[in-house]
Amino acid sequence: MHLYLIRHGESHVNLPDWQGGFIDAGLTDLGRRQAEALAAWLPGYLPTIDAFYTSTMRRALETTAYLVQAYQQPAQNDDRLREIGNNRFDQLPWPSDDLPTEYADFWATERPFSPVTPKEQGESLIHFRFRVGSFIEEMAAQRRGQIVLAVCHGGVFDATFDHVFNVGPWRRCEVWVRNTGLTHFEYVALPGRETWRLHYHDRLDHLQDVGK
Repeated sequence: MHLYLIRHGESHVNLPDWQGGFIDAGLTDLGRRQAEALAAWLPGYLPTIDAFYTSTMRRALETTAYLVQAYQQPAQNDDRLREIGNNRFDQLPWPSDDLPTEYADFWATERPFSPVTPKEQGESLIHFRFRVGSFIEEMAAQRRGQIVLAVCHGGVFDATFDHVFNVGPWRRCEVWVRNTGLTHFEYVALPGRETWRLHYHDRLDHLQDVGK
């Protein structure tokens, strides 16, 4: 199984001067250009995909829309691909109009077993890693020999690396990925060998001609 992860295009919540709080914001003008460039490039590099998934947050859905048009293939919404803090500890997503308005005063990796938002029933880093891990393991079990594309968020990349590299609760390295960056994992499950291969991370060939 080949798993291709894509981070969404630039969103308003990614802007350094953003003062609008933790809302379900969509793409900026640059984010739309990034997504459009990705959709123009990716089918030439990856002509066919067997399964297509997307986070249900607005910035991911808007990015996905460009790829749906390019591939003429619908994407399946999956709440497990949402960014950390936007689901409850039982994996159910907060509604877009009722997202946590603030986050805890500590970084999630500092206290991985504590809720990352003050909101009641909020998830911790460990809850988040569990839901992302459940998606990955489902793909590995049900999508053998297939190509899977998933549009998600920066935190999902961190959780994926934690899962496939078997990182303990206290992560010591942040996995940085830029907007519309492409990462390729392969699940091989060969006897006596590692079960995962990382082919590349944060590939941005499609952004060569996209301005700031």
